Amino acid sequence: NNPVKDLTSSALACNVDNNPVPTTINVSPGDEITFIWGHDQIDDDIIASSHKGPVVVYIASTSSQGSGNVWLKLAEDGYADGSWAIDKLIANRGRHSVTLPNLVAGEYLLRPEILALHEADAVYTQNPNRGIQLYMECIQIKIVSTTGTVGLSQGVSFPGTYKYSDPGIHFDIYNSDPNSYIIPGPAVWTPGTSSSASTAATQNFFFVFFC
Repeated sequence: NNPVKDLTSSALACNVDNNPVPTTINVSPGDEITFIWGHDQIDDDIIASSHKGPVVVYIASTSSQGSGNVWLKLAEDGYADGSWAIDKLIANRGRHSVTLPNLVAGEYLLRPEILALHEADAVYTQNPNRGIQLYMECIQIKIVSTTGTVGLSQGVSFPGTYKYSDPGIHFDIYNSDPNSYIIPGPAVWTPGTSSSASTAATQNFFFVFFC
């Protein structure tokens, strides 16, 4: 109910109260991570159907606390075959997933994000009552397997990556061809080629949060 709209706000990294928490989830390279969004509770009206837009996932090291050029885009889904990613999110009862790369052991932050475009025909600096609505959370995970070989490269920053002039931030969904939409931020990160594949058993993890 309280999206981040100010692209200069420190809340853009991990939402309000961007502080470490005592709980970290143990995972392994190659695990599938599923994020579950809800409005007031699990499996209810996930988000208003008018809130069209993309869904993305970023990763950074936990030690960075989300500050600096540390965020790499793991996945993105925009508009395809007549549907927005948020349409699919609603149809999937708030669920979307990403598979972890063959990451080296260590602690990481996952940052799933919904970008709602229903008021993005104006920008926040021109009209604070409108502007793109960004919903994000950060989840602390720990790669416990030592078989991973891929480390994180330099990424982008939040705030800093998204600009009000970006065509994916300022976009009129009512009078524009949705096929022309460009998801903001960097391209999806391609991890370095591993010298050996992970032998860790793949697990599924589910994270639940509310928007």
